[in-house]
Amino acid sequence: MHQPTHFLIFFISFPLFSLCFGSFHEYPLPVSQYHDHIYGHYPKPRWNTGFYGSTMTTTTRQNRVSSLSGSPKIVNVDDFGAKGNGQDDSKAFELAWKEACSSSKAMILVPKGRTYYLKPITFSGPCSSPLTLKIDGMIKASPRMSDYDDDRRHWLKFEGVDNFVVEGNGIINGNGRKWWQNSCKVNKELPCRGAPTAVTFYQCINLVVANLKLENAQQMHLTFQKCTNVKALNLRVVAPENSPNTDGIHVTETQNVIIRNCVIGTGDDCISIVSGSRNVRAVDITCGPGHGISIGSLGAGNSEAEVSNIRVDRALISGTSNGVRIKTWQGGSGYAKNIMFQNVVMNNVRNPIIIDQNYCDKEESCPEQNSAVKVSNVVYKNIRGTSASDDAIRFDCSKSSPCQDISMLGVHLVRQGDDVATASCENVRLKNRWKVYPQCSS
Repeated sequence: MHQPTHFLIFFISFPLFSLCFGSFHEYPLPVSQYHDHIYGHYPKPRWNTGFYGSTMTTTTRQNRVSSLSGSPKIVNVDDFGAKGNGQDDSKAFELAWKEACSSSKAMILVPKGRTYYLKPITFSGPCSSPLTLKIDGMIKASPRMSDYDDDRRHWLKFEGVDNFVVEGNGIINGNGRKWWQNSCKVNKELPCRGAPTAVTFYQCINLVVANLKLENAQQMHLTFQKCTNVKALNLRVVAPENSPNTDGIHVTETQNVIIRNCVIGTGDDCISIVSGSRNVRAVDITCGPGHGISIGSLGAGNSEAEVSNIRVDRALISGTSNGVRIKTWQGGSGYAKNIMFQNVVMNNVRNPIIIDQNYCDKEESCPEQNSAVKVSNVVYKNIRGTSASDDAIRFDCSKSSPCQDISMLGVHLVRQGDDVATASCENVRLKNRWKVYPQCSS
């Protein structure tokens, strides 16, 4: 009897949802049209960006913007001495960057058909005008771990580059096998040390990363840190299932993000969203193998965390250790709130739905603490599929700070095979429940 009401609500809410979140292209524009489409209507160096349908003003950086009409200046790395023959091409890339960054509307070209080996490099802004990096060949990390003695945490780092497009049909290869073999998670006798993130964007505003393949990162593949207005479109991120800490896309201290139409399979989280991030939307995601799509971890080392306004919509998660997860350490503070997971299909996933406020990624057990990151206003809507574990739903929330306002609408998860799926629910306060299986007993 109530079905017409639900359809009416859907048809009313869908256009409102579109108004709130704006519209995004299913298929990104050709590289020559990116800047004109995204930035062409901004007349001033200080950008007013309607990223989610509302106006947000960024005044942290001044940009000298030249005319956006006409073709970009092509800066080919080969013209600056890059050989793509197995030798180090870092110097040529640095020279090409310097030329393009100081030019008006330039495009750096990494030609197809060659593999360019690079040592750790930081490409710094600000640049004179909007800039494009078009990768059609392969960029591969230096195999020598000694090249990272000065900075073990970064390989390719783009810092302070605004109005920037990175796209192409090429590959970024982190050459990570040596790093995996020397990880304490693989060899317990080794000390635990950091490893490089393959590609890091740091303090960038108005950024598009599209159409690339990232593979075999030393540790994380792609990180957005302290960025604003980011689009990650049509990316493929791959690494072996047993490669340690190789998150696909990592979002930290970043706001106004759209991750769309990405296929991610690695040895860790397909997407991880951590403290300081807000207004993040992941749509049309294929995830697996890996650890699923995660909010967190948050609150490690008694730290304060703030994450809000996160939406995961239309995802296929297969063969992962977790599905959609929120994970926080005991002893933390702050909040993770206003989070929605909807239209998700689980295929043989352990822990399809999980909130873990007692997360502990250590060999020894973590001591019990009273404070916790507060988890509230989380919606699970239209989530279906199969669980590889008995507990298809697990809410392991804090005694001192229970999970609040948790809604479950149209959730149906069954045990892979013939066993019965169950729900384990501790210290959780459910707000709305409609057509949920398995059910929490409380």
